[in-house]
Amino acid sequence: MTDVSSPASPLRVTAQVHVRADPHDVWNLMTDWSRQHEWIWATQVRGGQGLGATVVGWTGVGPVGFADTMIISEWDPPFRCVVRHTGRVVRGSGIFEVIPVGAESEFRWTEELELPLPPAMGKLAGLVIRPIAERSLAFSLRRFARLV
Repeated sequence: MTDVSSPASPLRVTAQVHVRADPHDVWNLMTDWSRQHEWIWATQVRGGQGLGATVVGWTGVGPVGFADTMIISEWDPPFRCVVRHTGRVVRGSGIFEVIPVGAESEFRWTEELELPLPPAMGKLAGLVIRPIAERSLAFSLRRFARLV
């Protein structure tokens, strides 16, 4: 929920990758938070499993970065995990989906973020942020596909 005194602008970014692994293997690596640094650059994550569990990420290099606190708001193994970003910097939802494709999978990652900007500024910022964020997600997912 967005505070009325703090305008927010929505930003949605999505990337997907075909993974030569069954959905259970994709799910197991996807939700192994401690291994996310292997496929998401400059990120360290720890956390629990299941609905209501807390997940905490650190995005940055060394001491320069920010904490990304999350709560798992949907948990449907091996198909869907949604985290609600609850931190000061990142707000919104992260959606991880595994779609069976025969004996293989498609992994889709969507971020529905709330930028702490008035709508007009948010729209302009989205023009810059979206392509960078989508390339970053796609890069991470290609790394993920090689790990499984």
